[in-house]
Amino acid sequence: MLHKFTKSNISRNCLSEEESRKNINQLVEDHIKLFGPAKYAKKNHAPVSGKVLGKSEIINAVNACLDGWFTEGKYNKAFEKFMANYLSTKYFLTCNSGSSANLLALSALCSEELGSRRLKKGDEVITCAMGFPTTINPILQNGLIPVFIDAKIDNYNINEKPLEKAISKKTKAIMIAHTLGNPFNVSAIKNFAKKHKLFLIEDCCDALGAEYDGQQVGTFGDIATLSFYPAHHITMGEGGGVFTQSSILKKIIQSIRDWGRDCWCDTGCDNTCKKRFKWKLGKLPYGYDHKYTYSNLGYNLKITDMQAAIGLAQCQKINEFIKTRRKNFFILKNLLSDLSKYFILPKETRRSKPSWFGFPITIKKSSKINREHLLEFLEKNNVGTRLLFGGNITHQPYMLNKQYRVSGSLRVSDIIMQQSFWIGLYPGLKKQNLEYISKVFHEYFRSI
Repeated sequence: MLHKFTKSNISRNCLSEEESRKNINQLVEDHIKLFGPAKYAKKNHAPVSGKVLGKSEIINAVNACLDGWFTEGKYNKAFEKFMANYLSTKYFLTCNSGSSANLLALSALCSEELGSRRLKKGDEVITCAMGFPTTINPILQNGLIPVFIDAKIDNYNINEKPLEKAISKKTKAIMIAHTLGNPFNVSAIKNFAKKHKLFLIEDCCDALGAEYDGQQVGTFGDIATLSFYPAHHITMGEGGGVFTQSSILKKIIQSIRDWGRDCWCDTGCDNTCKKRFKWKLGKLPYGYDHKYTYSNLGYNLKITDMQAAIGLAQCQKINEFIKTRRKNFFILKNLLSDLSKYFILPKETRRSKPSWFGFPITIKKSSKINREHLLEFLEKNNVGTRLLFGGNITHQPYMLNKQYRVSGSLRVSDIIMQQSFWIGLYPGLKKQNLEYISKVFHEYFRSI
């Protein structure tokens, strides 16, 4: 039963801020017990993705609100520390989305602070033609030239075999994603980057917790990114993260995230450098306020402390969520294995341990199944579906007048664009939901 909470109760019973918060938290907990967030999908329903929340996320968010701080603060510090430890990386910085994380990562490589190694307008960045736009957009936004390579149909990642043919004198970096939580061939990509002295950005937005050779993805390249959108492995509503082992890149990323300022003071702090009015940078006069000195072209891409508070609560569930995603993948693959004459079912990359974001399926041409007809049937029966991101990104409307280069054929990317889709296996789906997915698929094939 909900407690009565009035002004008179506060003045009479709550003798301290701590006691007041305790009372509020109890009210929140009572509310959650009665009306709490939906954690799991309904029996005959299988959304493609969703968030799984409990009382700890809501209570953390409420307490962050009660702090009245709102912008990044103590919860953000705790979240960044946890993620750095979890990922075995030196530096982890939050930002307001996975898209912003990718923008920060690529923009950092264009910073004047990198000297002769920095990426300049007209330089080329190798990427995969089959992907999400926000892996590619930062390349274009920084005046660089994307070089598109085809994907592989078995694991939906970049095909590493044509890499050598894609290289040119202008090639300076590789920026690619681990598709749907299934790692790309890290060994081949890393060796190629090392051989040609290229920067490597790993887009891990769909792949939190995925491993290659027992090592977390995102820790092989120069910079890596994550997304905390509700569909992803953990969520804070909106939000993202950038991580690196490099102190120089960390400083640049932090600067670009914080308006581009040269100052590294935490929010709410002044004069960390102890010489706030004693700098001489650029063409500014000596003593110009360091807090208003900008060494990079930047933005305000920070998160709120309320978001971080939610994310911090989610951190305690990471391993459970990833374990469930892996379990759901194998259950679903087993349930659909007898449909292999119609479908190409997904395979994990050799030497990897995926942290599955979704379950990709490609319709075999020989099956003569119409994808739109199948998807309409699935959606009508409450089985959520998604196409595999942008398909062949070069066919997207916004790319029509953009400058890019294609190396080799994009035949597989076209196949994925025309014949592939994916379905959900997020932790909110129980075995009964996966069995329902299988039931609907089998009903479809009985009906045609």
